[in-house]
Formats: sequence, structure tokens, C-alpha cells
Amino acid sequence: MRKYPIGIQDFRKIIESDYLYIDKTKIIFDLITNGSYYFLSRPRRFGKSLLLSTIKEIYSGSKELFKGFWIENNWDWNKIHPVIHVKFASMGFGEIGLEKGIVNALNEIAEEHKITLSNQSVALGFKELITKLSVDKKVVILIDEYDKPVIDYLENLDKAYENRTILKRFYSVLKDNDQNIEFLLITGVGKFTKVSIFSDLNNLRDISIDKKFSTLVGITQSELDITFTQEIEEFGIENENIKADIKRFYNGYSWGAKETVYNPFSLLSFMQTGEFKIFWFETGTPTFLIEQVKKRSLFNFEEVEADLEGLSDLNIDNLNSSALLFQTGYLTITDYDKETGIYTLKYPNKEVKDSLNRRLLVAYRYSEQGTSTPLVIHLLKAFKANDIEEVVNIINTAFETIPYDLWKGATELHYHALTHLIFTLLGSFTESEVHSSKGRCDMIVKTSIHIFALEFKLDKSAEEALNQIETKGYLKPFALDERTKVAIGISFSSEKKGIESYLVK
Repeated sequence: MRKYPIGIQDFRKIIESDYLYIDKTKIIFDLITNGSYYFLSRPRRFGKSLLLSTIKEIYSGSKELFKGFWIENNWDWNKIHPVIHVKFASMGFGEIGLEKGIVNALNEIAEEHKITLSNQSVALGFKELITKLSVDKKVVILIDEYDKPVIDYLENLDKAYENRTILKRFYSVLKDNDQNIEFLLITGVGKFTKVSIFSDLNNLRDISIDKKFSTLVGITQSELDITFTQEIEEFGIENENIKADIKRFYNGYSWGAKETVYNPFSLLSFMQTGEFKIFWFETGTPTFLIEQVKKRSLFNFEEVEADLEGLSDLNIDNLNSSALLFQTGYLTITDYDKETGIYTLKYPNKEVKDSLNRRLLVAYRYSEQGTSTPLVIHLLKAFKANDIEEVVNIINTAFETIPYDLWKGATELHYHALTHLIFTLLGSFTESEVHSSKGRCDMIVKTSIHIFALEFKLDKSAEEALNQIETKGYLKPFALDERTKVAIGISFSSEKKGIESYLVK
């Protein structure tokens, strides 16, 4: 049995305990030999911590750990530098406070290097640590999850502001210590505006959307093909399309390059279990993210557009939803227009798309977790049985959980959000197309023997909706298809909070 390093972030432990490691040392070599000061933003559980741990062992001269890897014979292993490896995730700042957490971490690093710090403060302690360690050779500074003290408190802005101020003092030390620093890499999930945290670090190169380093973390298709040959062959006995299915579920992440990568946590979890499950999304999708999206009345992420500034900077005072969803991994770059400088974002894969839509459907319905999928499955069965009355009943059920006072003030919002989310999820189980542009049918649903065209009207007649399907010729593209075509016109009533009438032809 192969050992998959799921959740293991320490390079030494992976190698010494014989876990699988996909060789990233060539691109790491390119990183550390072509620059000195870097910032990298990537979603959680994407390999950032392992990347830093690997770099730490390279600069520590741990040649024995890299036997057989690309870098073994391409690096000067006498080039050893003291490493300051700061891990915000393990500081315990939630219990003891950020300032004390940083000071404790600095003292632990000092103890590892057999030195003592006389200054017990965030900035002075950090400065003293750098100065004392760089007496003989410049230091390497690796900072993991720099933004966690802010990200964790986006629902408590007073605490987020307080932690941001402390972090600004901490990072301000770096600018005046350039002569003592050999290499610096700061990683995190989000990139907050420079003025808020990194105002003094104007020499920091942001490689978050850099084609050269787009595959620094994550697993490429070629890496999958080479590394998991045995697993693919075993899975392929029952499913000849297994590679296409794996790609559809877990690939699709891009940061500006043509090549996409797999989410390593989800891919390794799949290789271990052999089952297509929701892995990454269920390991801590924050409540605040769903609330922020709902607060802004957003629900359609099939094609989101943003410029580089909009994607790059997060502002605590006014969170940009596109930037938030992109940096946290729920949207990814699918296209870039050089003339306008506009990026197009979409869901990276089926795992994220289905999971996010389920969670949003629950949020917009004000219902309990786990109720979205059963509702959609019942709808699918109703369509397959050509039971239009049941289809109408199920759609009405989706609206019943919304409190009346909320519905009264947001009829249009919930009407559009719920119908869109329901039919988007339905598309995960059958052929379902959700349209929103003018001149196209609201919904097209295909089963093995029927093609349904649905048109919705709010506070207008079902007859008007049905007539639009006919006059606009929404079913004409399927004229040569042998399946029976069914047109359904549905009238929503804002007063009744649901479907008032429907007509079928």
C-alpha cells in the first residue's frame, strides 16, 4: 500500500516515513535562484506549508532527504543558511493573543538555533533574531499563513483590525534588514492590500498570478500521469473514463497559465479511497464566506469578470467578493483578455461547483445543511417520470423555508437565486442548462426520453411564459432529437411566495 501524505506538511517526515512525494524541486530551484523576496497566495490545503518546509530543508543542507530528486545533483549543498520558519497556524493566538503568540514563536526559533532573545516584543524580538542569526551568513525567512490572524476574524472586525496592526509592526522589521536576508517567502490564502500589512515591503515580488510559478503547488496532469499509473490502472478496470472523471472532479485550478492543476488534498484523498467524494470543500469552508456572498445577493458564478487589481487585493473594510472567492479557491482564472486586462473566472471543477451551490441553496432557503441534494434528487425523479405537477410542488417546497419578512423584502432575489441554484445542481445529475441572457430559455432539462423547456415569469401569467417558449423557438435547436419536447410556462407570485400557476404543452 502506498502512503499518501494527506494533511502532512513536513518534508522531512514525508521522506523519512516513506510517504509519496511529487518532485517539485526543479521549480523550487528556479524560485530560489531567480529572486530573493516573494509573496505567494494560494487556497488552503494546496501545499504551501509543504513548499516552505521543503525550502527549509534545502537551505539547511539536508542532502540526504533529496536522494533521487532533481535538485540532488543541481544544488550546492554547502550553501547552508540559518532558517527562520514562522508558522502562524500553530501559534495558538486564538487562546493567548497574537502578540504573545508571535513572541513565543520567536523564542522557540531562537532556542532551536541555541540563542537567547533579550527583547520580548513583536518587532524588537524579530529584529534581534534576524541580527543574531545573520552574524556569519544571511538568514532565510519563511512565513506560513501570514494572514491567518486576520482571515480567522473576518466576522469580528475589531479583532481583525487589532491583529492587522500587530502584523504590520512585525513585517515592518523586514525592510531595514535587507542586508541580513538571503531569501524571503511569505505565503497565505489572501492578499490584503499592501497599505494594510506590507506597506514597507515594496521589494516583495508577488508570484500569485505568475505563469512561471503557476504549478509551484498543486499537481499537474503530467505529474498525475507519471505518479499514479498504478492507481489509474486499478481504477480503470471498472471505468475506462476514470482519468477524465478525476480531472472533471478535482482539476481546473489556474493562476494565469494555460496549464491547470489538481487540488492535491482532494486528489490524494481520492487515490486513497477510490471514491469520488467532496474532500477539500468540507474541510473548513468558512461560514463568513457564504454569508458575504449572500449579503451581496450573489449566486451565479458561471462567468465572473475582474481586473488584476480586483483579484489581487482584499480590503477588510470592504471585501471584494470576486477576490475573496478567487483567493480562497472557489473560483479560478479561465481566460484573460490582454487588450482590456480583464480576467474571466469560473468554478475550477465539479467538487467546488456542486458543493458551493449546495451550501448557497441552503443559505438562500434558510434551511438546514444536507437538505439541498435530496430536494434536487426528487426533482430529477419527477422530470424522469414526466410528472410536471410534482416538479411544481418540489420547486414550491424550496421557497417554503424562507421567512415571510425576508421574502417580502427580497422577492426578486430569492426567485432568481433559488431557481438558478436548483437547476444548476440538477445539472450535476442530468443534462440541465441554466441560462440568464436575453433571448434564451430560462431552463432546459434533458432526460432519456424528454427535453423540457421551462420559462419563469414573476407576477405575470403562465400563458405569457408558455407563449415565449413557442414564439422564441427555444425548442427548435432540438428539432432533430427524437426525444419528446415539453414546454412548461410557470408563473411565480410574490404575494403567494411561490408558483401560482403553470401551463404545459
